Amino acid sequence: MAHALITAIARLDKDSNHDSFHKSRKIIPVVRDLLETTGIDLVSGAGILDVIRYAEHFREYKIEVYKVLS
Repeated sequence: MAHALITAIARLDKDSNHDSFHKSRKIIPVVRDLLETTGIDLVSGAGILDVIRYAEHFREYKIEVYKVLS
């Protein structure tokens, strides 16, 4: 989810790094920094509390999570 958030925000902000994030490993240090800053540890997976932490960190954006029903 961290990768997706960073890529989406870069696209919304028209960040020149968007294509680099989407196509290369340039995003890895940015993701590590985000996880360290938010205190999220993905060793055992992620859950609702982690989504809440992301939302608190990115207050200027609205993060919505959907469950696909089939």
